Amino acid sequence: MIIGNGRLVTNCEKNLYYEQGAVRVVGEIIEEVGSFEELKERFPEDEVIDVGGRVIMPGMINAHTHIYSSYARGMGVSRPTRNFPEILENLWWTLDRSLTTEDCELSAYTTYIDSIRNGVTTLFDHHASPHAAQGSLFVLAAAAGEIGIRGSFSMEVSDRDGEAITDAEIKENIDFIKAMNTDDQDMIKGMFGMHASFTISDRTMEKIAESMAGIDAGYHVHVGEGREDQYDSLQKYDCRVVERLLNWGILGPKSIAVHAVHVNGRELDILAETDTSVVHNPMSNMGNAVGATPVLGMLSRGIRLGMGTDAYTHDMFESVKVSKILQSYRLSNPTVGFGQALQLQYEGNPAICAKHFKRPLGMLKPGAYADIITLDYYPFTPFGAANWKGHLLFGGYGRMTNDVMINGRMVMRDRRLLTVDEEEIFNRTKARAAEVWKNL
Repeated sequence: MIIGNGRLVTNCEKNLYYEQGAVRVVGEIIEEVGSFEELKERFPEDEVIDVGGRVIMPGMINAHTHIYSSYARGMGVSRPTRNFPEILENLWWTLDRSLTTEDCELSAYTTYIDSIRNGVTTLFDHHASPHAAQGSLFVLAAAAGEIGIRGSFSMEVSDRDGEAITDAEIKENIDFIKAMNTDDQDMIKGMFGMHASFTISDRTMEKIAESMAGIDAGYHVHVGEGREDQYDSLQKYDCRVVERLLNWGILGPKSIAVHAVHVNGRELDILAETDTSVVHNPMSNMGNAVGATPVLGMLSRGIRLGMGTDAYTHDMFESVKVSKILQSYRLSNPTVGFGQALQLQYEGNPAICAKHFKRPLGMLKPGAYADIITLDYYPFTPFGAANWKGHLLFGGYGRMTNDVMINGRMVMRDRRLLTVDEEEIFNRTKARAAEVWKNL
């Protein structure tokens, strides 16, 4: 198949740009990029999709989200909620304790639909359903397989619901990792999920370490999102959060430290020295009023820094915009944040994916997976290799996504989902969400 006649941005090392470009896809792999007319002439038997001048670009990557939070859209919180710990207890932990296996499935479908509609082709999910832990990651994976999205999944382990549930969460992570992290497929991967240091005792840390012995999958864990995480670690363990995770062997090239808002210079050095990835979630951090990730300090140390949404939105274009503003505001300097926000999405997220998936993602080049989107973005100023990222930062929105191909499979064409029945899923979700809300 040839997808072409659009402004093709490759986001590869050479930053190739074609005014009337095209991508040739063979199976799930990109075979060539180049001139639309030239590729059509060379491969006359190929199916051709003419995108009519739209932007052709790599699918967006969301490096941290929470499928389980899907039902929260439009939901009220009845108890007084005045700070971050109360947001966790009164909203998120109340919701995730209420979820059944069916709710996990429906939350997955709605998250994937919203993600695809906003141009996201790969996501890293951090799941929580303590009373429906067993088999839940497999349910998320099955829904991802049907709709056609690529993802990494993990189960949030914590001590907040008792030892039996903690043990079930640990087992679910291990079972899923062993089932999915094989050479047979590269669409679904598993990591070991941990909520945060302040909800995990040393006894549970020991169980986690024992269960992961000999398994190289990496950990997906919240780090210093709120000040409370640091207070707890200092009071109970006489060390800071990143130091504690280091001591338990949690950090490393395949691990993701999410947020890292409340970390000091020594902790940043440890993250850099262990080659641990960090994921910044600007909209969530602002919404929860927990602070701002020290992006410049991380990048200056060479930390692999990506961007996620924490499920605040599924639009990565939106997140890039807010990331720029947040860093400018944090440092009272309008000249910072712009390049860094672009670096997180278009360099950091592909680099994080490279630690978990076999072929390149987030770029269009021969040998990369064919994860491709087109945007209804028609620039009214010059657009090209030197400034396409700036164009999309200020002018791009996820809702502009017109077509989505993932792993060589067209999952959305002309804004119509091709793989699932949206109306049927939404009707089921509305009914279930209403029931869950009644019981909160």
